[in-house]
Amino acid sequence: MHVTGTVPPSAPAPQEIPAAPAHPAGTTGAPGRHARRFGLPVATALVMGNIIGGGIFLLPASVAPYGTISLLAFGVLTVGAIALALVFGRLAERDPRTGGPYVYAREAFGDFAGFLAAWAYWITTWVSNAALAVAAVGYLDVLIPVNDHRWTACLAALVLQWLPALANFAGTRYVGAVQLVSTVLKFAPLLLVAVGGLFFFDPDNLGPFHAAGGSAIGAVSASAAILLFSYLGVESAAVSAGEVENPRRTVGRATVIGTTGAALVYLLGTLSVFGTVAHDRLVDSTAPFSDAVDAMFGGAWGGWAVALAALVSMTGCLNGWTLLSAQTPYAAAKDGLFPAAFARRRRGVPTVGVGVTVVLASLLTVYNYTSGTAKVFEVLVLVTTFTATVPYLLATAAQLFHLASGRRDRVDRARLVRDAVIASIAVGFSLWLVAGAGHVAVYQGVLFLFAGVPVYAVMAARRQRTKVPADGR
Repeated sequence: MHVTGTVPPSAPAPQEIPAAPAHPAGTTGAPGRHARRFGLPVATALVMGNIIGGGIFLLPASVAPYGTISLLAFGVLTVGAIALALVFGRLAERDPRTGGPYVYAREAFGDFAGFLAAWAYWITTWVSNAALAVAAVGYLDVLIPVNDHRWTACLAALVLQWLPALANFAGTRYVGAVQLVSTVLKFAPLLLVAVGGLFFFDPDNLGPFHAAGGSAIGAVSASAAILLFSYLGVESAAVSAGEVENPRRTVGRATVIGTTGAALVYLLGTLSVFGTVAHDRLVDSTAPFSDAVDAMFGGAWGGWAVALAALVSMTGCLNGWTLLSAQTPYAAAKDGLFPAAFARRRRGVPTVGVGVTVVLASLLTVYNYTSGTAKVFEVLVLVTTFTATVPYLLATAAQLFHLASGRRDRVDRARLVRDAVIASIAVGFSLWLVAGAGHVAVYQGVLFLFAGVPVYAVMAARRQRTKVPADGR
């Protein structure tokens, strides 16, 4: 288990570690009335809220064709996600600055690796925000008919993106408040099914253990490919470390608690739905949690209740991801690897980063609705599953680098072995994410990634020009 407050094996002796600045570069000494540092509850809510979006409401039906063997995939993935969470906690102890994977990759491997982590993560956030808003419209339509006309649905998706952006513009105080409230509100109905469903559990509803036939390992891998992306967001507290109180201690705790809590909700929720909805019905269900509520309590109000819960869940997820979308470019801009405008902050929030991100996401949303097809959009969404693994792999590689390069005479060898095993599991989890994205998404993702190389060239040249005197000497 993660032990906070201790020095990583690869770090210098305690007396040699420089004190972390009270505030990261670009912040003021006093947070102010609208900027407030996140404590453990809000940091944990940020992690859980960003991991659990709207996908959980469809997951049981998505994996039902494989049978209850898919629960084994949940277990394997949970181990990988918690290992990644522990790695981020260790790295945050070492360097508790805003930026997360970008900071870790740049410190270990230099500017170019740091830029790739920042660029890939930035792409992931704004494309995912557009996808999340479009998906949220489907749940909103259950409450208020908006899908009758394409432009009405498009307008609703834009509103769902801009409301969280406005909360971010108002300051970190309001971002934290929205995140905490939305996390509590969405967990109420989820826990109702996850825990309450156990009292209505009927083993006859489970269906076969291995429903798909063929190899059992193949079935676990196939269902895992669907579930893999449900854990994206474990890095949320690390990315916002500069806004967290006592980040060396809090980030690790929030990351592990948030990831473990999300995993329990996923696992219990899926198990409860499996046990309350007959397997043959669940396979074809488009609203498995609604069907579970209807089976538990009767009536037909489950669809409305779950739609409301999903809408709250996605709005809170958008709120958290909007903040994260600006944090990594902010950290890179402070180092001269992103345009300087991204380093501007107001009320604790990098407002230019938030603004650019929401504009790009809005343009992508409009394009999705005007194109008349979801195929292009679906490919872009899959691309984000690949781009998210780039900073994950670089961060875990940075941890391995620190472990391998540490002073052996100052290392607790038992802890070194433990951390090395955890980092290796996290690397395997990240590579599994790449495999689960599929070759088409990886191909498209590489193009998105390489599109940042010219940007890096320009920014690196500007940095070099500012360092070289006018006479060239």
